[in-house]
Amino acid sequence: MKPIIEVAGLGKRYRLGERSPYRSLRESLSRSLRGLAGGARAGRDGDGEIWALRDVGFSVAAGDVVGVIGRNGAGKSTLLKILSRITDPTTGRAVIRGRVASLLEVGTGFHPELTGRENVLLNGTILGMTRREVRRKFDEIVAFAEVAPFIDTPVKHYSSGMQLRLAFAVAAFLEPEILLVDEVLAVGDAAFQKKCLGKMEDTTRQGRTVLIVSHNIPLVINLCHSALLFDRGVLRAQGATGPVVGQYLEGMRSAGGEASWPDSEHAPGDGRVRLQGVRILQEGRPGPSAEVDIARPVQVEIRYRVLEGGEAYYTGLWLRDRTGVAVLASTSSPSMSLADDGWTGRPRPAGLYRSVCTLPANFLNEGRYSVTPIVGHPPASAIAMERDAVSFDVLDTGPMRGEYFGQWIGVVRPRLAWSTGPGGPLPETAPGQGDA
Repeated sequence: MKPIIEVAGLGKRYRLGERSPYRSLRESLSRSLRGLAGGARAGRDGDGEIWALRDVGFSVAAGDVVGVIGRNGAGKSTLLKILSRITDPTTGRAVIRGRVASLLEVGTGFHPELTGRENVLLNGTILGMTRREVRRKFDEIVAFAEVAPFIDTPVKHYSSGMQLRLAFAVAAFLEPEILLVDEVLAVGDAAFQKKCLGKMEDTTRQGRTVLIVSHNIPLVINLCHSALLFDRGVLRAQGATGPVVGQYLEGMRSAGGEASWPDSEHAPGDGRVRLQGVRILQEGRPGPSAEVDIARPVQVEIRYRVLEGGEAYYTGLWLRDRTGVAVLASTSSPSMSLADDGWTGRPRPAGLYRSVCTLPANFLNEGRYSVTPIVGHPPASAIAMERDAVSFDVLDTGPMRGEYFGQWIGVVRPRLAWSTGPGGPLPETAPGQGDA
């Protein structure tokens, strides 16, 4: 039986600074004349060009659920756009043997001037369904999306959450053979995400094929049968989910417990704030370290540059374990910090800054952790962040607690205060109790 998705030699190249693939007649003639005059430098590989994907090949069997993982900019979303026929590949081919529905961004495939009802019918037609088939599913779609009062309102008036709910419902309920889902679900609230995951599990049980791009490693582990790992446009690994996820997490470990972005123009952030670096430090060790002692405090140092002065900023971090489970989130805001760092709520002048968060000794369990550094506007608007920018290992150097040492059950293993004393006499048995 032929694979439902078959990809061979797939590549996608973008020219930096090129605004649109569509040119006027004058622009096309000018480009051709420059080429005849020997000025065809823009076509050379590496001259103002970037490969989002290069020589990618894989196949997916019908009914498989595939997680597509990798760092930001690895080419995951570009792959889904090519499979959805939104973008044409530069090289290679992608054969799709089935009806495809995709959810790549909020409002995917919606016409803003049409109502929710009209967009549902339009999307069903695009998928090759008859109006009768769409109407048979219509009530389920509207109920799942929770937009019944607004179904006859143009979708341009919908909130992003409403558009997302309706887009997912259309993609999931119109029974495509192949469902492509990007990280878009991350913008929904927790209840909606749970609802979507339940629906995707139903979809997989019905034997449909699903490709899902996600940074949520526990979701990939629990939902996907296999995985594809991308790095800088290249497919690095494919196969069973466990080994591929393990290779991804292993690769996130930063050399020396440090990540830096010396080129400010391309550092995470925007014209207001950009990250400069993040380091893992521990007293008694010279410089950053990728291995720390469980019995001593750990410092996470975040360096950043404020480019636009006059605004108040906060610094924060996310900490995840090796399976992607969130261990904690912390910021320098008064509600989450034990001490005022001196800049809380104060407008900052432009310049370089260094923020340090201290994790207490004997708090984290043994194992590997990744840090996502964040700089943003109070109360919670992130401006500069880089997911899993740096990783470190927590090591137990000896029997720290008597006969117990090493990996314990749980995400953390803090030393807590215990006390024991005489309990006093046992309570007397109440009348009528204890009788046979």
